[in-house]
Amino acid sequence: MTPGKPKESRDAPIVEPFVDEGLGNSSYLVVSRRAEEAIVIDPIRDADRYVAAAKLHGADITHVLDTHLHADFLSGAREIAAATGATIAASAESDLQFEHRDLKDGDRLRVGDVAVDVLSTPGHTPEHISFVMSNAPGGRPHSIFTGGALIVGGAARTDLLGPSLAVPLARQLYRTIRGKLLVLPDRTRVYPTHGAGSFCIASPTTRRTTTIGTERRTNPLAQEQTEAEFVRRATTGLPSYPSYFLKLRAINRSGPKVLGSMPALSHLTSEEVRASTARGAAILDTRPADAFAAGHIAGSYGIDLNLGLAPWAGWLIPFGTPLILIAQSRENREQGVRELIRIGYDDLRGYIDGNMDAQGREGLPIERFPTWSARDVHNRLARRDPPVIVDVRFDSEWAAGHIPEAIHVEAGALPDAALPFREERSIVAHCVHGARSSAALSVLARRGYHKVALLEGGIAEWKAAGFEVEQGTGRAR
Repeated sequence: MTPGKPKESRDAPIVEPFVDEGLGNSSYLVVSRRAEEAIVIDPIRDADRYVAAAKLHGADITHVLDTHLHADFLSGAREIAAATGATIAASAESDLQFEHRDLKDGDRLRVGDVAVDVLSTPGHTPEHISFVMSNAPGGRPHSIFTGGALIVGGAARTDLLGPSLAVPLARQLYRTIRGKLLVLPDRTRVYPTHGAGSFCIASPTTRRTTTIGTERRTNPLAQEQTEAEFVRRATTGLPSYPSYFLKLRAINRSGPKVLGSMPALSHLTSEEVRASTARGAAILDTRPADAFAAGHIAGSYGIDLNLGLAPWAGWLIPFGTPLILIAQSRENREQGVRELIRIGYDDLRGYIDGNMDAQGREGLPIERFPTWSARDVHNRLARRDPPVIVDVRFDSEWAAGHIPEAIHVEAGALPDAALPFREERSIVAHCVHGARSSAALSVLARRGYHKVALLEGGIAEWKAAGFEVEQGTGRAR
């Protein structure tokens, strides 16, 4: 048996995780072994997956539970309830504006023969609750679903409701972890919602589940420390997060629109594309970054599907913008639709093919972003009118090492930042591999910067060529 992993009871429920790599989150289908009943915890909006999985287990979904008002995705609770008749249940402090059951500390639900106890665990958000499961009421718990109250190696951040609440919520989180979670048995299995890749977390790691004992031994936020030390640790060094986070809590409170099924997009002609963009729609090209750079419709956003479409679309594209989709294949297009509806980008006008030669023949304007080698960029810097190097990586990446002449603007800040370079300057952007910098250039092009290029191979290629790299904050913006 793997060290630290508890032996599963034959009576413990089946827990099937659903991991969204782009958002960095997990949701869970929990199925009673002795009854044909199941619940779903923290579902994302495309509910068909949970319904299909429950059917494979021969179970009916009776409850849909949310641990908190999510800022990074729209809850799928209403979609599942509409499809199955399940009861939605959430913290009474969420103040949900649609039909549901209010939960408070000490409440209990039953899923077949599984007892589900509600535990108030504020900190990540004020209304946060967790779900403790045992085989009988009052029995020894075998698992807990912690949302963001405790994650692998840390806890979810406390600053998403604004800087004024970050410290008060961190103090609540301190009491939650010490007084509510660490008192559980070491073998209790921990199923967090937030995990690797999520902008909601304070300590990223590749593992997605854990145990109370493991976190007691290894989690920096679970160690003996004063409240002041905990608050400092929990609120220091947090990365920036996508701007759409500011929109979704309110939508989750009022209730996301029930779609009923996955939207089916229709193919648009070039005339329809021109008419739609003239009325405010934007083109979102999800092909690989190198294909986008080699040729794309002028003015389109270029966000590689593999970059994590949901968070980056929500960061770079104004919330509510009508979208026309371009994808490499039908499967990629369907995945793009899923990721967009998860964050509330529902106004999808249709799709067009990714063959840029054909689009050009149809009269749509095609542009490209040239790619410069590290040596070419180095040589151009010695000229009388050198290009501006824009490093679009995160703050922590910049501080760890950057090109001395570069200006730092995180990719997510580009839509609204006051930029310290003129539109007529030549600009070369870089990240690590190219996906973020290609997306960044698509935003800059929309802002009127058209003399743009990509640094081939990013910072890694610059280092490999033996050129200078410096550390520290430098000229960050």
